[in-house]
Amino acid sequence: MRFCNLTRGSEIGANSYFLEHGKDRVMLDAGMHPKQVGLAATPDFGQMPHGKLDAIIVSHAHHDHIGALPVAQSRHENTPVLMTEPTGEVGSAMLHNSVNVMTRQREEKNILEYPLFTHGELDEIRAQWLYRDVGRSVEIPGTNLQAEFYDAGHIIGSAGVMIRQNGNSLFYTGDVNFDAQTLEREANFPKEGVDVMLVETTRGTYERPADYSRKSEKERLAAVITDTHEAMGSVLIPVFALGKTQELLLMMHELRQEGLIPNMPVFIGGLGTKITVLYDHYSARTRRSYSGFRLLSDIDILVAPRKRRTELVYQQRAIYLLSSGMMTENTTSNQFAWKFIDNPRNTVAFVGYTDPDSPGFALRNAKKGQAIKLAADRPPVELHSRVESFDFSAHSSRESIADYVELVKPKKVLLVHGEEPSQEWFRARFNERIPATEVIRPMPGQPVDLW
Repeated sequence: MRFCNLTRGSEIGANSYFLEHGKDRVMLDAGMHPKQVGLAATPDFGQMPHGKLDAIIVSHAHHDHIGALPVAQSRHENTPVLMTEPTGEVGSAMLHNSVNVMTRQREEKNILEYPLFTHGELDEIRAQWLYRDVGRSVEIPGTNLQAEFYDAGHIIGSAGVMIRQNGNSLFYTGDVNFDAQTLEREANFPKEGVDVMLVETTRGTYERPADYSRKSEKERLAAVITDTHEAMGSVLIPVFALGKTQELLLMMHELRQEGLIPNMPVFIGGLGTKITVLYDHYSARTRRSYSGFRLLSDIDILVAPRKRRTELVYQQRAIYLLSSGMMTENTTSNQFAWKFIDNPRNTVAFVGYTDPDSPGFALRNAKKGQAIKLAADRPPVELHSRVESFDFSAHSSRESIADYVELVKPKKVLLVHGEEPSQEWFRARFNERIPATEVIRPMPGQPVDLW
């Protein structure tokens, strides 16, 4: 079995990997790089040998894992795509939104390659999507390989992927969380029988405080919300539409039920509303806490989402869960923040990652009174609101991932989905703790023989 990293750089971005054994050829994920544009944002599919691709397997529906799937399918027509059903349904919504974003960027930024695919093309390629349940071993069409999905605990439908071939095995973690979140339960991965592991290293440079607990972090957020309520202000929580919106919605419900925050209306906006509808559709069909609980109908403090696209109106003593989590230009959170952060009664609470080049990062690291440029087409606004940060990552800590790999003790570990310093932390730890395991950092385009 030969492996090839199809990413264009050794970083978090357009995740995609190629497996080849004899005539069997399989691609794992086909993501889009969030900081690149045009075809440069897609994986380097030209690294694959010419010829038929037997199947594509998608681990989950985040943009950096599924965003270039229509491009890959256009290059390999009629190739079956295996994924869980929630990944397919949520992924379809994410990809249709991507068409809208690319169309707007073509007009606003003169990116002539956009859109890389259309709504009509998306509808057509879905005929090749094959949904497979977690925990069931299936044949990969047209190959001598077997595949099995394992719940990754990251977002709805996310899965680790086991590939088996003649007694050999490769396990791809995808994005994983070994700690239970508010809504998603912890990952349920195999504990043995893995020869080669392809493992994410996203948080390899982040060391959680020794006294960290999700419970204490929730209580700290509750205290900030209560303080803001007493000051007659409101709380803006920038959230990713997929995963973080739903987690924070349920967290607000829990905090209110436990009496830790006052009775405040919660508003959601942007793409998060459409994705939450899908979360509710699978409320009793996916492995999660609160089985059967419907976010949009069972949370009594949630204000019914707007049916028509109108601008959100600010009100005191409210909570706004608005996408995007990085306050990217032209998103709901970015536009709302422009009229929000100059009020000293208000609080902005960041609950996830913000890229250093994003408006969210600039705001997160600004000082009181500093003028913040949130969008190119709007004047700067002075920061007078309170800004706080919390760790509710949907990715496992580096220690949890390392503990898992060291429990399984594969013969080889391939480090992906992380910046070089993150991968180096894992490499050093594994060399010390499991010296019999070969640790590999697969460079883009350089084949690696697995067995």
